[in-house]
Amino acid sequence: MRRLAIFPTLGAMLLVLAMACANPAANAPEATVEEPAPAAETSPEPAGDVAIYTLTDESTIGFVGSKVTGSHDGGFQAFEGEISLVEGTVEGSSVHVVIDTTSLWSDNEDLTEHLKSADFFEVATYPTATFTSTEVTRGEDGTYTLTGNLDLHGVTKQISFPAAIELSDAGITATAEFSIKRFDFDIVYPGKADDLIRDEVLIKLDLRAAPEPE
Repeated sequence: MRRLAIFPTLGAMLLVLAMACANPAANAPEATVEEPAPAAETSPEPAGDVAIYTLTDESTIGFVGSKVTGSHDGGFQAFEGEISLVEGTVEGSSVHVVIDTTSLWSDNEDLTEHLKSADFFEVATYPTATFTSTEVTRGEDGTYTLTGNLDLHGVTKQISFPAAIELSDAGITATAEFSIKRFDFDIVYPGKADDLIRDEVLIKLDLRAAPEPE
């Protein structure tokens, strides 16, 4: 009887291990990555009345990276940006965000320093990352697609990803969860031979912007 009892216990342990090793980006939509849009398209002259909304301290930019044995949460503590709302509608408006990559954090102090090193973000060489939108479109289901140039780790790519955007008297809220591939931005450190780091990284955005005082 004691031998038989081992099998359910072993099965439960394997199930827990499999869950711990799951890819957190697996169920998130993958951002479309292409060559960057021309500079003229990232700074078009807005047509119509424009209201500027500035990102507030409640905004967060986070990520989840993973490897064979588990995952880690992280993000950036310092960033600024604005949303230019044209004619009171999201379509045709634009977003610009500048991230201080030296403000990177993670759930492990040693990992934080490693992520800042030349193996990953190389923050001493690339202290900022920027996103400048080129287009905002709305689907039939009400979900928006945000397209723009992401400059990260010295590489600029055009990315497109779904986002939920809400307008209210208090301001604008934009939330999104999607995955990007770090290899697209030349962040290629493989990890240990028996504990490889996954290419896919889950990005988690919660941006809140308030109108600038008139």
